[in-house]
Amino acid sequence: MTALTIPSLPEEARLRPVPWRRMAWVTWRQHRVALAGVAALLGALAVYLWLAGLQMHHSYATACHPASSLDCTINFTGRYGVTAIVVSIFLQAVPALIGAFVGAPVLARELETGTFRYAWTQGFGRWRWALAKLVLLAMAVAAAAGAFSVLISWYNQPFFAAGYAMPLSTRVFDLSGVAFTAWTLAAFAIGALAGMLVRRVVPAIAATLAVYAGLAFATALWLREHYMTPLITSKLNLPGSAWIVSQWYTKGGKFAFPARGSQIVNALSQVCAGSPNVSSAQCLTQHGYTQWSSYQPASRFWPFQWIEGGWLLVLSVLLIAATVWLVRRRAT
Repeated sequence: MTALTIPSLPEEARLRPVPWRRMAWVTWRQHRVALAGVAALLGALAVYLWLAGLQMHHSYATACHPASSLDCTINFTGRYGVTAIVVSIFLQAVPALIGAFVGAPVLARELETGTFRYAWTQGFGRWRWALAKLVLLAMAVAAAAGAFSVLISWYNQPFFAAGYAMPLSTRVFDLSGVAFTAWTLAAFAIGALAGMLVRRVVPAIAATLAVYAGLAFATALWLREHYMTPLITSKLNLPGSAWIVSQWYTKGGKFAFPARGSQIVNALSQVCAGSPNVSSAQCLTQHGYTQWSSYQPASRFWPFQWIEGGWLLVLSVLLIAATVWLVRRRAT
């Protein structure tokens, strides 16, 4: 009997695919160190936020009645404000760290070392292997980030109440609500795709940090302010919680100059040079100029949260789907 005439194996003798339950156990065994690192990082930060938050809530309750009092400014915002800014800046990096050190090595490590070939001989199959890893780990980091974001929101409550921080400000918006979870999931998906494309751990980590930083900065500086059409008003007494997108002056119904930058400095030096005892706004008003403001009210916080969380979720799903497709088509 030649090789060409050997009959195929019966269906019962073929290698059956490993059940999803077993694949979940294997994924846990392979990546438990990375998940433990996430738990340790978020756990340490949670302990700090809890202890510091208790002190801040107590200080706000005793000093900030009313919130505009001098005692509140000195004993609360003056005492904890700078620390809160430093903490929020550090927390902005948490999703990027999770994406770089959990998402990027998921596929890149096995592709770099070649151990993926052994995994495929165990009845996993390349697409099941990739899908099990990515979906299970994505759910784990998203759940951890969701629980952690609740603590961050509680930590920032006194600053919102005191008017020291705006809910829509770049510093705290993506640390609250569903945005923090969505950004963490997106960072993980970016890392997984980078690992598949680069196939080396260290370059994949660097690529993940670079892409995430570019996406975060582009969203904060340009995209987020256009989620909903800004409101426009000529009133000068805007609420302190409003996010002012832009301001400008008009005269005679026509644009004159922006309210920031060198042009307004030149205008003030020319128009208000002879009025030293009048404020800049009053001087410009007396000369027929009207200040306009484009702003997003604080009441749009949750609509903005759901918009940002929605498109980040779609992006994450697409990136994970693209990664699985690449594994099935290109990994050899």
